[in-house]
Amino acid sequence: MTASRSRRERPAKPALTSDGIVACAVGIMRAEGLKKVTMRRLAQELDTGPASLYVYFANTDELHAAVLDELLGTVDLSPARATGDWRERLIEVLASYTAVLFDHPGLARSALVARPSGTHYFELVEAVLALLDEGGVPPAQAAWGVDILLQLGTSTAAEHARDNDEAPEEDWSAFGQVLRDVSSTHPHIAAVGTDLLSGAPAERLSWGFRVLINGIAYTPRS
Repeated sequence: MTASRSRRERPAKPALTSDGIVACAVGIMRAEGLKKVTMRRLAQELDTGPASLYVYFANTDELHAAVLDELLGTVDLSPARATGDWRERLIEVLASYTAVLFDHPGLARSALVARPSGTHYFELVEAVLALLDEGGVPPAQAAWGVDILLQLGTSTAAEHARDNDEAPEEDWSAFGQVLRDVSSTHPHIAAVGTDLLSGAPAERLSWGFRVLINGIAYTPRS
């Protein structure tokens, strides 16, 4: 019969840190999805009690915001330091931000209500503001505009990214049929027809960013 090991003989657990908790949360999310990133699940993985985690994060929303900030470190900010048309470079940065959220649809939905506040988020905001400043956008308009631009990327990823819980692509075909059915009584819908659903997602997203950038640049706050 093998004797149980004394507590003194067991290796000491690594000390908890906010970075370690977030790294563990990212690992769980990549393997099992954001829904599994709970305080209870994290505590189990880290061999500690849930109460220990609340010392670092007040609630799950705050934890998810920290996870998002960690992933924002993969956003490509290099266009902000490059040359060329500032609008197109800004669209590249915003498209990269949106792509990160497309890879994690659950996190995109969470990001609609849980704003990150870490280093990577502020580096993204700084890059967007720098490009708006390069384009001569007044600071007051840029200050409000950066939020609108990021909201478009976030909401687009939350709406269009697909995971196992969301509706299949066939729903879009069904919606197209509904548009055709109502066109006889809705002349403006009939006038644009299937163009309502035309365009690749990346094309529509770039156009949306361009509309907002131009509006921010030329629309005074008062």
